[in-house]
Amino acid sequence: MKTKTLLLLLVFPFAVLHAQTQITLDDIWKNNTFGADYAGGFSSMADGTHYMDYAAAGDNHEKALVEYDFKTGNQTAVLLYLKDLIPDGMSAPVNAQNIILSPDEKKALIVTESEQIYRYSTKVMNYVYDLQTKKMFPLSNGGKQRLATFSPDSKKVVFMRDNNIFLVDIASQKETQVTTDGEWNKIINGAPDWVYEEEFSFTNGMFWSPDSKKLAFYKMDESRVKEFQMTMYNTGLYPEPYSYKYPKAGEDNSIVSVHIYDVDSKQTIKVDVGSETNQYIPRVMWIDAKTLGFLRMNRLQNFNELLFADASAGSSKVIFSEKSNTYLEVYDPIFLPDGKSFLWTSDMDGWVHEYNVGIDGKIIKQVTKGEWDITSVYGYDPVAKLLYYQSDEGNATQRDVYSIKLDGTGKKKLSTKAGTNDAEFSSGMKYYMNTWSSANVPYYSTLNSADGKEIKVLVDNHELLQKTLTYGFSKKEFFNFKDRDGVSLNGWMIKPAKMDAGKKYPVLMVVYGGPGNNMVNDAWSGRDFSWHQMLAQQGYIIACVDNRGTEYRGRDFKKCTYGQMGKLESADQIDASKYLGGLDYIDGKRVGIWGWSYGGYMSSLCLGVGADYFKIAIAVAPVTSWRFYDSIYTERYMGLPQDNAHGYDDFSPVNNVAGIKGKLLLCHGTGDDNVHFQNSVALTDALIDANKQYDFYMYPDRNHGISGGNTRMHLYTKMTNFIKENL
Repeated sequence: MKTKTLLLLLVFPFAVLHAQTQITLDDIWKNNTFGADYAGGFSSMADGTHYMDYAAAGDNHEKALVEYDFKTGNQTAVLLYLKDLIPDGMSAPVNAQNIILSPDEKKALIVTESEQIYRYSTKVMNYVYDLQTKKMFPLSNGGKQRLATFSPDSKKVVFMRDNNIFLVDIASQKETQVTTDGEWNKIINGAPDWVYEEEFSFTNGMFWSPDSKKLAFYKMDESRVKEFQMTMYNTGLYPEPYSYKYPKAGEDNSIVSVHIYDVDSKQTIKVDVGSETNQYIPRVMWIDAKTLGFLRMNRLQNFNELLFADASAGSSKVIFSEKSNTYLEVYDPIFLPDGKSFLWTSDMDGWVHEYNVGIDGKIIKQVTKGEWDITSVYGYDPVAKLLYYQSDEGNATQRDVYSIKLDGTGKKKLSTKAGTNDAEFSSGMKYYMNTWSSANVPYYSTLNSADGKEIKVLVDNHELLQKTLTYGFSKKEFFNFKDRDGVSLNGWMIKPAKMDAGKKYPVLMVVYGGPGNNMVNDAWSGRDFSWHQMLAQQGYIIACVDNRGTEYRGRDFKKCTYGQMGKLESADQIDASKYLGGLDYIDGKRVGIWGWSYGGYMSSLCLGVGADYFKIAIAVAPVTSWRFYDSIYTERYMGLPQDNAHGYDDFSPVNNVAGIKGKLLLCHGTGDDNVHFQNSVALTDALIDANKQYDFYMYPDRNHGISGGNTRMHLYTKMTNFIKENL
C-alpha cells in the first residue's frame, strides 16, 4: 500500500488538497523543514561492479565506508570504520570530511580541516590510511595541502602547497619538491588562478600520466594581473585588507604555460603551447603515456584548437580546430581506445551535438542530430560501443538520459519519468545512479543497469512529498507566450492555492536570464521554491520566464545576445510583465522582479529600462557594469570593452537609473570575490546623482552566496518584508 501511495504522489502530488499549514521563514532557513534528501557520496569502485557509500555497519551500526554490489544493491564489505581513522600518535579519530581511495583501493586519503580559498578551492590536512594495517600518517608535516592526488600505480601522491608542487612516496614517506618558484599573487604551480577556476570550471591543475612516470601541470604567471582589494571587517580591532589577482574585462590575464615533470629523472620540460601569450589553455589531458593533449583558445574565445604534445620533447601539433562568429563554449573531448578518433561536442550545426572526429582532423560522423541540445555527456563504453548522454529532446524544460551507437543508430531513451533525469555512471559504464525530479516532486534516486533497468531505490523523499501536501504547496504550472519579435518563451507560475474569482493578484517575477543557467526547468528547485510557496500562501503569484540568451534551445536562441547583453533579455522580461499583466487574474500595476548575480543585474536593469512595468525590484549581488566583471566570462559574451564600448555601457544598470519609478532593494556582501561590492557602490552613486531613493542591505565579509550562520534568514526576512510593504 505504501508503494502504491508513493507512486500516486509521484504522478499526482497535488491531487489531494489538505488544509494549509502556514509556511514560515523559520521552516525554510532555520528548521530545514523542506530540505530534500539527496543520494550524495555515491562513488564507483575500480572494478565497475561495486560502489561505495557511507552507511551504518557492523553489530554496533557504526558509521563506515561500505562497499555495495551494483547488480543487487546489497552491502558486500566494510572498507573502513570512521572510528578507526586515528593517526599515529593520536588517541581520537579525525573528522573525515572526505575519503579518497587509491586506484588499487588498498589505501585512502583522509581529508580533514578544510579551509576555503575561493568558491571551489580549499586547503586541507590529508592523512594516508592503510585499509589493511589500519595505520595512518600525515601526508605532509609542512602545513595544509591542496589537490592531493594518488598516482595511477597508487605509489605516490602529488599535492600543492604555497603555490608549489610536491610529491610524496607513500612507502618511504619521502617528500620531493617539484617546483620552487611559486609565490602568492605571482606564480601558481599546479592549480588555476581565480578566473580559470571560476569560468573554466576546474580546480586541479596537475595530471598524472597513465604509467605514473610523468606529471603534467599548469603554471600561471599572474604577475601582470591587477590586484583587487577588499577590506575584511571581522578580523579584530582593526580591519584587514585582502587582495588577490582578478582580471577584469579588457585587462591583463595570467600568462599560462604547461609543463611535464619526469618522476625518475626529476627533470621538467615546457610544452609548446604557441608563441601567443594572450590566450587560454582551458583543458589539459593525457591521451596516452607518451602524448599530452590540450585545448587552446584565443582571447575572444571564438577559436578553439585541440593539440597533441610529445611528452618527452614538449613539441606539439594541432589536431582539430573550430571557429565561431560569436563564441565557443568549452567541452571535454572523449578519446576512443582505438587511438584513431575522439568525440567532440559542438553547436556547429545550430544545436549542441556530438561528433566523431579522426586524429587527422576530419569529421567521421555526426553522432547525434536534431533540433535539440545535448546537455551533458556521461561517457563512452568501448565494450558495448555506446555513448551515454543527457539531452532536452522533446522539451527544453526537461532532461532525459540516452544511449546511442557512434554511427548514430540504436538511440535509446533510458530514463522513464518526465521531468529532469541526471545520471552518474560507474567505472566501465555498466551501471548508473539516476536522480529524477520534477517541478513539484523532489529528488528520487535509483540504481540502474546501463540498459536503464532499475535495480534499487536509493532516495525517494516520501516524507517531504507528504509535507508538501500538509503545507498545501501550490503546483508550479508551465506556460509560454511570444515576445515582441514573435519568439516563443517558456515560463512557469505558482498561484495561491485558493484564488478568489474576480480578484487581481500581484506578481513577483524571479529571473536569472544569463547564459548557462536556465530557471524554467521541470526540476525541483529547493529552498527558493519553498519561499515562493510561502509568498503564494500570502497572496502573491510567482512567475519566471527564460528570456533569449539562455540555453537548451539551440545556438541562435542562446547566442543572439552576443555583444549586447541585457538588451534582448530585458526586452523579454518587460514583455513577460506585459503578458502577465494582461491575464484577467493579475494586477498589471503590481509586478515586481527579483534575482541574484546575473539575475540581480537583470532585475536592477529592468527597473530602469522597464520602469512602467515593474513596481519593485530586488537585486542581490548584482553585476551593474560589465566593465567590473571578470575577463573570461564577460569577453566570451561581449568581446573586449575596447572594441564594444556601447555594448558594455548602454545596458548597464548604472546608466539606466534616470527613468526609475519603482522601489529598489539592493543586497550585497562586502567580501564577494566574484561580483565585487564595487558593483553595488557604483549603482548607489548613480541613484544618488539621479535623486532616486533605494534600500541597501550590506552583509559584512559575506561572499557571493551571502550565507553563514543566520545570514540567509536575515536576508530573506528583509526581502519578504520589502515585498509585502511595496508590492
